[in-house]
Amino acid sequence: MVLGGAEDGTGQGLSEQDAAMDAALASLYDGQPEQGRGRRTGGLGGSSPRVARWLGDIRRYFPSTVVQVMQRDAVQRLGLTQLLLEPELLGAVEPDVHLVGTLLSLNGVLPEQTRETARQVVRTVVDELERRLAERTRAAVRGALDRAARTHRPRLSDVDWARTIRLNLRHYSPELGTVVPERFVGYGRRTHQVQREVILAVDQSGSMAESVVYSGVFGAVLASMRSLATRYVAFDTEVADLTEHLADPVDLLFGTQLGGGTDINRALAYCQGLVTRPENTLLVLISDLYEGGARPELLRRVGELTASGVQVVALLALSDSGRPSYDRDNAAALAELGVPAFACTPDRFPDLMAAAIRRDDLARWAESGEVP
Repeated sequence: MVLGGAEDGTGQGLSEQDAAMDAALASLYDGQPEQGRGRRTGGLGGSSPRVARWLGDIRRYFPSTVVQVMQRDAVQRLGLTQLLLEPELLGAVEPDVHLVGTLLSLNGVLPEQTRETARQVVRTVVDELERRLAERTRAAVRGALDRAARTHRPRLSDVDWARTIRLNLRHYSPELGTVVPERFVGYGRRTHQVQREVILAVDQSGSMAESVVYSGVFGAVLASMRSLATRYVAFDTEVADLTEHLADPVDLLFGTQLGGGTDINRALAYCQGLVTRPENTLLVLISDLYEGGARPELLRRVGELTASGVQVVALLALSDSGRPSYDRDNAAALAELGVPAFACTPDRFPDLMAAAIRRDDLARWAESGEVP
């Protein structure tokens, strides 16, 4: 990404725009000056006006995907937390999932005058994720619930004629000019009763920031479906039931507290107390499985949950950030208990929920995609 200039030995200068792009990159990525070369020194210093100008420059010269990477690097490489603590600077930042995760990790120290700007940034990202993912999730879950309720002895008003005809095409009668069905396919009578109970147990340790953001959005989408009873439990070494905030994913996300330790056993003990219909309960544990609590108790509790009929799935990450770091010993131990442990991208999560509701073989389902 370094454009260079006359001093690099090429003898070629830069246009005014290229020079400005090079300066913006140099502020972030240049190292210390080389001996005798007089090269620029990277850094944005502590000046808010300079940071604001730099934010404006990178938005002007680079596409938003590049801007997001540079902003993330600015916070990580140069420690520019003032990007997120001053409203005038935060308002100039390009919103993305990683930025939301960083904001949530700073939730406890955000100045009051910055908090509303931070909520607006989070709202922008959440709204975009809902537009991208919500309807696909609802459609996948509805389809799985309908299939789970399908019956081969339907009442006449409940016959799924399209599926029935496809199933019986070999029974076409030329004399009658029609299909004579031997088997009917249909659905039970529609009901507004809860068909599945879903518990999302979300690890809010610092390494899980992106997963927390996506799980908050998906939790709100699932909670909007009357056929599901959705609970959202966030945990580190403490447990917080945030179910009451599912109506607004922004409130939900600001109710999390990123950065603590991890006690998965304690979280699952709480979730176990929420189960009322084990055979109709899906517990999705979203965690990298680095357990700081009692590991033998954790494995015993998972065994109790599965033995009671609860369907347990462990997601090592719910993110787009590639292969996650996770505790392989704990993942293997869960697999021996019949609990598949794998990573999942947000785009695949709707299909995962549908497969879980249908009680498909999730280990095989995971192998069909890109998992660690």
